[in-house]
Amino acid sequence: MACTFLNLSCLGILFSSLLTILHASEISIVRENGKLIIRAGEDLFTQYIYKDEKRAKPILYPVLGPLQRSMTRKFPIGAKSEGEESDHPHHTSLWYTHGDVNGVDFWAVGERKGKIIHQEFLNLQGNTFTSLNFWKDGQGKTICQDERTLHFYEFTKNERAIDIKITLKATVDDLVLGDTKEGSMGIRMAPEFRLRGKVARGSCLNSDGVVGKAIWGKRASWVSYWAKFDDQDLAISIFDHPSNPRHPTWWHARDYGLVAANPFGQHDFESKPEGIGKMELKSGESISFSYRFLFHLGDPSKAELPQKYIEWSKGKT
Repeated sequence: MACTFLNLSCLGILFSSLLTILHASEISIVRENGKLIIRAGEDLFTQYIYKDEKRAKPILYPVLGPLQRSMTRKFPIGAKSEGEESDHPHHTSLWYTHGDVNGVDFWAVGERKGKIIHQEFLNLQGNTFTSLNFWKDGQGKTICQDERTLHFYEFTKNERAIDIKITLKATVDDLVLGDTKEGSMGIRMAPEFRLRGKVARGSCLNSDGVVGKAIWGKRASWVSYWAKFDDQDLAISIFDHPSNPRHPTWWHARDYGLVAANPFGQHDFESKPEGIGKMELKSGESISFSYRFLFHLGDPSKAELPQKYIEWSKGKT
């Protein structure tokens, strides 16, 4: 009887694992008119928009998670949806940039602000791509370069992920990444994830157990925001890799829907002397940062988030 029970249990686990695999879809990437279209099976996952005169940097938009629900706000790329605010036009879905690079502001947008300009794809195959980008000031002078690699995953129909590795290169002169809260690896979430506002129904937690808007400026390995969509909790969890400089990072995590991992803004986050958080690279040097955006069902306790973070940090996708 014990042997039979054990065999049935093993078969149940195997069947469950097979169902999980079968529910996942293959990722495809197609290049089209200044953007990459990323699909999970037949479903749109996201688009990497790298050539758009209205945008000062490459962005991911839209980003669709479980149940094909939009994880990021539509404004300013599209017409705003119900409950969206038309604030911060530089919060464009999902992006990477920084507010002080050799004194140039790449975070905000405007005539004298910096722009990140796509140059070429160094690799584009399967579920991943690598691109080369030039960071230029308001006069068009190149300040530095970045090389970014993005991987896209659908583990099940209810769980997708985007892994992003950014390598900043001091290819022109010495490089100073300034001490400011305005950076760096950011997402502006759909309005339902907000902690305040007309349609807000969000909650948030970081890896140290801090909840609510108090996570702003705190260091943590990960943060998670979740909200009720119809009758299910949908979540966005962002991981900071242990190999990243200054891990665990500080989080520019606002209650109105902005979340950004920022390892440079120590002055603002901890009220310490101005400039203490800056990072300097000599000409020819480079530095890399890796992050995961996980889009899933359930709050962190139900999603087994700590275990998923550990597996990811050890290289187990």
